[in-house]
Amino acid sequence: MTIELPMAQRDMMFQILSNPEPLSEDKRQEVLDSPVFGTVFTDHMVDICWSEKGGWHRPRVQPYGPIPLDPAAAVLHYGQEIFEGIKAYRHDDGSIWTFRPDQNALRMQRSAKRMAMPELPVDYFIQALRELIAVDGDWVPSAPETSLYIRPFMFAKEAFLGVRPAKKVAFYVIASPAGPYFGGAVDPVSIWLSTTYRRAAKGGTGGAKTGGNYAASLLAQTEAAEHGCHQVLFLDSETGTNIEELGGMNVVLVYKDGTVVTPKSDTILAGITRDSVLKLAEERGHAIERRDVGIDEWREGSASGDIVEAFACGTAATVVPIGQLKTPDFTIGSEDATPGELTMSLRKELLDIQHGRIPDVHQWMMRLDQ
Repeated sequence: MTIELPMAQRDMMFQILSNPEPLSEDKRQEVLDSPVFGTVFTDHMVDICWSEKGGWHRPRVQPYGPIPLDPAAAVLHYGQEIFEGIKAYRHDDGSIWTFRPDQNALRMQRSAKRMAMPELPVDYFIQALRELIAVDGDWVPSAPETSLYIRPFMFAKEAFLGVRPAKKVAFYVIASPAGPYFGGAVDPVSIWLSTTYRRAAKGGTGGAKTGGNYAASLLAQTEAAEHGCHQVLFLDSETGTNIEELGGMNVVLVYKDGTVVTPKSDTILAGITRDSVLKLAEERGHAIERRDVGIDEWREGSASGDIVEAFACGTAATVVPIGQLKTPDFTIGSEDATPGELTMSLRKELLDIQHGRIPDVHQWMMRLDQ
């Protein structure tokens, strides 16, 4: 099964620079036995340069390590940076696959356009994943609920002071073995509603996967932790009444008649996991609505029994049930809430597809180790 790629380019010729001091097999196995998200990284990384005159050039796989950066590099002063998140899964036969990488590549192009950066061709993006897996495939764990989290990122490296798009850019790919994002069992998480801070504004960068959006969420995330919550939910910037998304995940509500509703806004990141889950729900006969969702609608729907489930979704956490939403004025749900039936069923189906346990009828999976 294959994924068709738009605008096919000729393959780049990667230089391979092997790490002379890779982590020992025994130590690597210790990491794979109990992977913790984003803490230990594989032996290598991908590095591709771009310049206004030379375009994309000098692709290579090199030892993982510090990146030389001029103190005047534009990213340090003006935040011209974007990234993606994608996973590699080891199937039972030992093969290594990833999930809808073309969509991550296209989203990275949209982010690049918004941040006035060059758009990496889709097939270069996918080739970069394959080149990294070719040397670090042994880092893909095989235990249930585990994967290799892959982080492609791009930043302005030209050294200058002045507000304009950089003429030199660097694209890298690093990877880290990952277990469950929130650790342990799939328990419902608690969410804090931020009524003070906004993640993004209309016409801003909310639809781009850029670091500044996440930096802007950190203070609110700290506030959420102070209230005993795992994540923070943001409201829209115009009315302050419609829910948007969490600090790093999309939100989905399930109504008692089976309707599945998710917020629609150009300040929300277009979630690939969300898009996939909604497709699976639609194929089961559920009506899907992408529209404005007021916080009062959630509160009143939960109180009346019209809203029966809520969950968050994203690449890192996949699908996570929301048990409780806390606000300064009221609380929705409870700490001892049980995961919703549809939430857990969709989560299982998605994970089964990703790990090769059921047929990939949508042709969403792409093999990386061949």
